[in-house]
Amino acid sequence: MAPPRKHNNHRSNDNVDKEPKETTEKVVFINRCAKVVKGGRRFSFSALIVSGNHKGRVGIGFGKANEVSEAIRKATESAKKHMLDIAVHENTIPHEVIGEFGGGRVLLRPASPGTGIIAGGAVRAVIEAVGIRDVLAKSLGSSNPSNVSKATLEALTALRPKEAIFKIRGKEIKPKAAQPVAA
Repeated sequence: MAPPRKHNNHRSNDNVDKEPKETTEKVVFINRCAKVVKGGRRFSFSALIVSGNHKGRVGIGFGKANEVSEAIRKATESAKKHMLDIAVHENTIPHEVIGEFGGGRVLLRPASPGTGIIAGGAVRAVIEAVGIRDVLAKSLGSSNPSNVSKATLEALTALRPKEAIFKIRGKEIKPKAAQPVAA
């Protein structure tokens, strides 16, 4: 006979998210909207969140609610649900790329080690969440945080590693010859 089941009020581990626990969330922008009604003003909030694991996965989420904390929670869930894999090459990006979304245009360039993230606002939040440490970025179009962050994500998803490009073209990568050591 099986032992009686213990009832506990905590969530079971069966429905645990597939994302690892080390994801971080960053609030990019919170907007307050006011609706004027008979008794005064009713406020509602929207939140833009970037979530990433610092190992090449990132997602952007948008949530709306009547309270800030609820809007952030909804946006975080959305960001974790829509995470994408990004091609990272030795703490930078493999090549220069321009991403466009709506009126937002973002230019990303690879940088040498030690440069850091030269970017601002929404672009910086997305790049940090991916785990890229050295990159040069410039926002060329709109300054709307939503469009800028989505343009950055477009640029990052357009990145292709050298191996993938060679495979598409049907070429082989030649291994580097060993360098002679000077005595």
